[in-house]
Amino acid sequence: MALRWLRERTSHVTDQLDAPHGRPGRHWLTDEAEHERALTYLTTGTAYQLTLYDEHTRYVLVVYPPGATA
Repeated sequence: MALRWLRERTSHVTDQLDAPHGRPGRHWLTDEAEHERALTYLTTGTAYQLTLYDEHTRYVLVVYPPGATA
């Protein structure tokens, strides 16, 4: 569920960014190897972070494994 949330939030943030700044997020959305990496992090108890940005704002999306506290 954490990865699903991260995909949805990445899609929402990417939709709001100008094309050049949204490109990394759009790439992440289709990068199956990176999704597997995120799942590996979560299943081994490690948080996974994705950062997107434009000129004025930085979006830091973090998912934590089940039972972890922020």
